[in-house]
Amino acid sequence: MTNIIDNIRNFAIIAHIDHGKSTIADRIIHKCGGLTDREMKAQVLDSMDIERERGITIKAQTVKLNYKAKDGKNYVLNIIDTPGHVDFSYEVSRSLYACEGSILIVDSTQGVEAQTLANVYQALDINHEIIPVLNKIDLPASDIDKTNKQIEDVIGIDTSNAVPCSGKTGEGINEILEKIIQTLPGPTGEKDKLLKCLLVDSWYDTYLGVVILVRVIDGKISKNMKIKMMSTNQEYLVEKVGVFTPKPKDVNELNAGEIGFITTGIKVLSDTKVGDTICESTNPLTEALPGFKPSKPVVFCGLFPVDSSEYQKLKDGLAKLQLNDASFSYEPESSSALGLGFRCGFLGLLHLEIVTERLEREFDINLLTTTPGVVYKIHMNNGKIEHLQNPSNLPDPTFIKSIEEPWIKATIITPDKYLGSIIKMCQNKRGVQTNLSYSGNRAVINYEIPLNEVVFDFNDKLKSMTSGYASFDYEIIGHREGDLVKMGILVNAEPVDALAMMIHKDFAQSTGREVCEKLKDLIPRHNFMIPIQAAIGGKIIARETIKGFKKDVLTKIHGGGATDRKRKLLEKQKKGKARAKQFGKVEIPQEAFIGVLKISKEK
Repeated sequence: MTNIIDNIRNFAIIAHIDHGKSTIADRIIHKCGGLTDREMKAQVLDSMDIERERGITIKAQTVKLNYKAKDGKNYVLNIIDTPGHVDFSYEVSRSLYACEGSILIVDSTQGVEAQTLANVYQALDINHEIIPVLNKIDLPASDIDKTNKQIEDVIGIDTSNAVPCSGKTGEGINEILEKIIQTLPGPTGEKDKLLKCLLVDSWYDTYLGVVILVRVIDGKISKNMKIKMMSTNQEYLVEKVGVFTPKPKDVNELNAGEIGFITTGIKVLSDTKVGDTICESTNPLTEALPGFKPSKPVVFCGLFPVDSSEYQKLKDGLAKLQLNDASFSYEPESSSALGLGFRCGFLGLLHLEIVTERLEREFDINLLTTTPGVVYKIHMNNGKIEHLQNPSNLPDPTFIKSIEEPWIKATIITPDKYLGSIIKMCQNKRGVQTNLSYSGNRAVINYEIPLNEVVFDFNDKLKSMTSGYASFDYEIIGHREGDLVKMGILVNAEPVDALAMMIHKDFAQSTGREVCEKLKDLIPRHNFMIPIQAAIGGKIIARETIKGFKKDVLTKIHGGGATDRKRKLLEKQKKGKARAKQFGKVEIPQEAFIGVLKISKEK
């Protein structure tokens, strides 16, 4: 029989973006004496500058606290503060596996949002006990009864034990702590069994190498123990064992039910697979833990240095960023228009934005980002399946049997007055409505939409058309066949690979026309005429022409009428223009690429 460890509570804090997870974590740390008044600061668990500036959590953080409850007993609380944004939901899923319960924070002024739903369902799927917490009750717009009713209607959780609180004033924090002790179950595990450990997370530290966050299921892990990673069969010696309080603190061992970190002298992050099982190398386990799905990049784009001499700087920067973010991938690529760069894979657009911002800020590189795209499955006539990330690498269409694109299931929660415009936008994006329900005056809509239609601007458009009141969450549901074509852009009859895009046939002509019009405004005039064309295969679907500069060669000739002399001069000029067009190189400025990216976003 597995023992329940009574004095430990492992729990995650889950919520929609900006509902106050990190602030409530701060209050709990302060109340339990994890940090002194002098050491406290806002968002104490958000370690990156970019997290603090944007007010979002990107990496899940953990902290171990001691708490003396009203019953006089001492308890150990292990908190994991999780991100709220859809791009980082993989961080949430693995944090939940390390815990037995969750605190669900709902903003009592805004109610249930899309990401609230997504995170709660993840927690319920793994049988978590959930404590609803209504935050921001100090604000005049707070409505506790309405929020409770919404939680019951939309999520289906009983709110009779919900705790009203304020992360700002600290009101209700004691009640949350008592509720954690009374409601959440203790972890199960036995100290005397063989070591069984879940690898929850890993990151790179300049001084220690790779630091591994672990949840001990059975047995104990101690200093100088020889351990084995079950997925790679590699053996390592444990050099350091510790916990975060939230400051790192060395301990001799971690026992069953505890969460902490170890270091083993590993230098490469890819050697530590998140979700792996760690056991003792002298007494290995026969069966590994189920682990969790690896995170897969879903959005790809090219990153190129504006100044080609910064290529090496960009390469080093990407390698360093990958040390702390295994979910981001990159490989070298070259473009005739942009030079040498990298094809990078991200979990979503926010992830892309954060990685590019960190590259520019931490490594001082000026970057140019190509149009973000998704991964297409190309079914060839010979039965092979290829995965296409870069549209310019599309095989010859005569060899292609069909093209599949990724689809998502989107959940949108909105005040009902904006419902019409949201439905119209989703239909314009080739969406299929699957469900529509109401809770009070808010609608919950489910749509199935191609990811390619969402990747640019869906969230921005949704926020602007609903004044920020609607929220959006999605999960990928697989690939489906689509009537997709590759649209290429030709400047002076030369294809510009960086501007190639995969697009649905129905939208190709209108988008092609817009791109050509935009490029006409952005490419400067040359001494010769420049045609700008959008093409699908060999068929031109849109065209604009940039007129060339014209020198007046007839000024020195007096007298009117069309003389032979004038005609000869004009013929000579015409031949010169034709030669210039044939051998002349069109310089496409950086602004032209950025302008075309903006079109894609505006669409």
